[in-house]
Amino acid sequence: MNGIVATRDLHFRYNGVEILSDITFNLEKGEFLGIVGPNGSGKTTLVRIILGLLKPTSGSVELFGTDTASFTEWQTIGYLPQKIGTLNPHFPATVEEIVSLGLISRRETRKAAAGKDRRAIDDAMALMDITAIRNKLIGELSGGQQQRVLIARALVSGPQLLILDEPTTALDPEGREKFFATLGDLNRNRTVTIIMITHDIGTIGQYASRLLYLDKKLVFYGGFDAFCTSGEMTSYFGEHSQHIICHRHSNR
Repeated sequence: MNGIVATRDLHFRYNGVEILSDITFNLEKGEFLGIVGPNGSGKTTLVRIILGLLKPTSGSVELFGTDTASFTEWQTIGYLPQKIGTLNPHFPATVEEIVSLGLISRRETRKAAAGKDRRAIDDAMALMDITAIRNKLIGELSGGQQQRVLIARALVSGPQLLILDEPTTALDPEGREKFFATLGDLNRNRTVTIIMITHDIGTIGQYASRLLYLDKKLVFYGGFDAFCTSGEMTSYFGEHSQHIICHRHSNR
C-alpha cells in the first residue's frame, strides 16, 4: 500500500457485532475526501481506527506508508473530534492557550510564545477569524466560537493530514461557508490532505475530490464525476439525492 492513508480488508467488531466490513481504499497526497453515510454507518469508528485510537479486528491501516501500530509522526496530523460537549466551560484557559495546545507534540512547545510557533498560532487564529477574542476564556464563548477555536487548534501545527468529524455542526451559515472556503484553500494551495466526515453531502460535493459512502461496508469510493455517472449509485442513493449532489458539484 502507499499514499497518505491506506486501508486493506479492514474489519471491526464490537461485542460480536460487525461495525465495519471489508474497507479498502487509498488516499493520495493533496486529495480531499468526504466521508458520508447514515447514522450508525461506522464513519467515526473508521476515523478512530485510522488515528490508531481503535484497533481493527482484522485488516491493516497505514499512514504515510507506515502501519499505525508503528507510526510515530502524529504531529503531522490534525484532528477535530465530533463532539465538543465535553469541553469544561470553567476550564481557565484563553482562546490563544487552547490553540497553542495543538503544538504540544512539537519539540519547540516550551517556546510557543516566540518564533515560528508564535507565527503559527497567529496564523491559525487569523484563518478562523478568532484573533479579536484571543484573550477570552474558552467558557465565555458561544458554541460556534468554541468550534472555531478547536479547528484552529487542529490547524496550528501545519498538519499534512487534517481529519475533521462533523466540524460545521455548531457553525452558522456564514461561518460554515467561510470554513469550507478555508479548507479549500488549505487543500489547493497548501496541499493539505483532508478527510472530513459530514452529513452535508450536497456542500461537500463542491470541495472534495473524492467521496466515500459508508454503510458498515464501503458502498462507493471514487471521484464525484464517477459518482454522478454511476447507474449503480443511482439505484442505491435514489435519483433525487444523486441529482442534488451532482448539481451542486457541477456548479463548483
